[in-house]
Amino acid sequence: MTENREKSLEERRRRLAAELAVKGVETRGEEAADERAEQSRKGYAEAMKLSSEFISAVVVGAILGYLFDRFVGTAPWGMIVLLLLGFCAGVLNVLRTAGKVASPHPADRSTEAGNKRDADR
Repeated sequence: MTENREKSLEERRRRLAAELAVKGVETRGEEAADERAEQSRKGYAEAMKLSSEFISAVVVGAILGYLFDRFVGTAPWGMIVLLLLGFCAGVLNVLRTAGKVASPHPADRSTEAGNKRDADR
């Protein structure tokens, strides 16, 4: 009777090992899917950040233009000029954040240059 139990136990161990091996392969596939999902979330977060920076610059330009026109009485020229300046500032902020334009601060530029040299190696 104990021999039957031991054989049964060995058989169950072999089946469990086989199932774990199969699950291990599936788990690695799930990890890759999780990594892709994480990369997608990071991309979405970056897109939201860039779009909010652009929109906020345009809105601030429009509000400042409106207030300037209201107090000085130059309607609609203050709004037009400051709206265009807000648009340009938004585009510049997006390009800086995306890394297409150098930062205006010398300390940031030296850090970026060091990172590019490290990436080239």
